[in-house]
Amino acid sequence: MNLKGFTDPRVLRRFIILMCILTFGGFTFWAVSGSYLQAPPGDYEVRQGDILFGDGKYDAALERFDVALEKSPDHRGALMGRALVYLQAERYIEAEAEFTYLIKFLENNLDPDDITGIAVYAGAYANRGTMYNRLGCRPGGTSRHFEKALADYIQALKIDEGAIEGPNLIDRVIYGTPRPSTVRLRAVYMIKQLALPKSERLLCLPEKDAEQRMYKPL
Repeated sequence: MNLKGFTDPRVLRRFIILMCILTFGGFTFWAVSGSYLQAPPGDYEVRQGDILFGDGKYDAALERFDVALEKSPDHRGALMGRALVYLQAERYIEAEAEFTYLIKFLENNLDPDDITGIAVYAGAYANRGTMYNRLGCRPGGTSRHFEKALADYIQALKIDEGAIEGPNLIDRVIYGTPRPSTVRLRAVYMIKQLALPKSERLLCLPEKDAEQRMYKPL
């Protein structure tokens, strides 16, 4: 075996660089493939759906969430994602049914030590509250919609306020909402307004309502 070439610093340097590249590439492949292969059924499709949902491609996102549910019925991430698609598409009957199903499913199956599951549970109530709030502000909306929204907001806060406390500093900068309308702020405001006579209530605040964020814990 001829080792003479390895005495040349330039050859040795290229060899070391090549080995580093191969090592990094091998580790990256192992990490990515391992994450994909070891992830529970449906998780990969849910991540795809979340990305599409964030890009506003609701039909494509819905298709991914549906595939996830085919692979893993009652996948909570897929159920939440599908409910949010319906909400954004203003398909309120389907959105209400999906949120309600998810809430009941978690109520009956949630492990008390499942931190992420508890966050999803709180998020489902908060998001359904936002849906009722939007319905109340639409033509034909009634005070009953706002009462149901408030009840859901309060329940979400009781379950896990930390999970729905609102966007962090980075999100506030990105989305331009330095003082976003959090669930707690909205609930406090609604309590005050619902205590007033109907003729004096101001429950629809378009600018503030537009700042309400939807919650989808990972």
